[in-house]
Amino acid sequence: MAAFRYKALDTRGKLLKGVLEGDSERQVRAQLRAKQLSPIEVSPANERTSNRSSLVTAWLQPRLSAGEVALITRQLATLVASALPLDECLQAAAEQTRRAKTKGILLQVRSRVAEGYTLANAMAQFPQAFGDMYRAMVHAGEQAGQLAPVLEQLADYTENRQHTAQQLKMALIYPFVLVGVAVAVVAALMVFVVPELVGIFTHTKKTLPSLTVALIATSDFLREFGALLLLALVLGVLGFRRWLRDEGRRLGWHKLLLKIPGVSGVFIGIDTARFASTLSILMASGVPLLDALRIASAVMGNLVLRAAAARIAVRVQEGGSLNRGLASEPYFPPMMVHMVASGETSGELETMLARSAKNQERELEMTLGTVMGLFEPFMVVVMGGLVLTIVLAILLPIFDLNTMVR
Repeated sequence: MAAFRYKALDTRGKLLKGVLEGDSERQVRAQLRAKQLSPIEVSPANERTSNRSSLVTAWLQPRLSAGEVALITRQLATLVASALPLDECLQAAAEQTRRAKTKGILLQVRSRVAEGYTLANAMAQFPQAFGDMYRAMVHAGEQAGQLAPVLEQLADYTENRQHTAQQLKMALIYPFVLVGVAVAVVAALMVFVVPELVGIFTHTKKTLPSLTVALIATSDFLREFGALLLLALVLGVLGFRRWLRDEGRRLGWHKLLLKIPGVSGVFIGIDTARFASTLSILMASGVPLLDALRIASAVMGNLVLRAAAARIAVRVQEGGSLNRGLASEPYFPPMMVHMVASGETSGELETMLARSAKNQERELEMTLGTVMGLFEPFMVVVMGGLVLTIVLAILLPIFDLNTMVR
């Protein structure tokens, strides 16, 4: 059976949407009529319009958030461990979700499993929802007959990744909000408050201080061209993102990021920690080292670091050790290289990779905490300086008037 999306009207004329399984559209329509629903539209859940561009089609492919993937993986791990048939596990997981798109994905995966496909092959039709690493681990678990333990490890991995991502987002929310509020306050002062206060000085014949003249000019510019300036900034950001779609340009941009002091350390820490943790979980699940290196390099966001990981895989394939391959690239931390060497010597490479990833994530959290701690007083000083400049620009002509009166 396949999954079908439907739109139907109930007896009160309310439009309902959802996903049902059936052998054909006709059977799904019959199911809807049996439920006292009037079908309006029934179509395959994975149907894609052929006349869309490849970019739009890729963007519209079914996706799952990190939280949804973590929840589905944990549910499947629990259900598979209880010795239920795999198709029933997928059916139960689909019934527990309220999101129609997620339910549709799970039902289509279940349909292919019921047709005899492996779970990894069934998930391969949704690469945007289940990535290469996810499918490789599932495939390794199926081949070894240890799908439940592998799903448990994968659930822990996805939950830890989600927790780390949430921590990074929470750490960055406050600075962005602080910057946004600061810009909004200064813009409001320049557009609405300053013109009313300094307008009285523009009619005097006395020469105004340079600071006041500059403030009036800035206020007039923002009032006349502020909307255009905001639009130009938005278009600039969108244009820059479009410019980065070219792989050569994106590679150059990533090289530049790795040359900026301070910023490069954050990007290297994020990607190398992701590389180590992914490689650890793949090897622990029984994935061969070369395949694990290929998949782990694909999860790195920086193209320069991804190319470095690919070169390491080539060296390992030629017979070299992993720690020598890591040492030959300047981006991987020395501590990670030493821990990998220790793991290869002791036969506990997966454990040492996991420890290295945790150490790097801990250092990254400490670095971000330090940066955020310094950023707050810095923004206070900047805001104080801007407000002081505005106040001085307003008060200087008043002081001059008082001097004239005396």
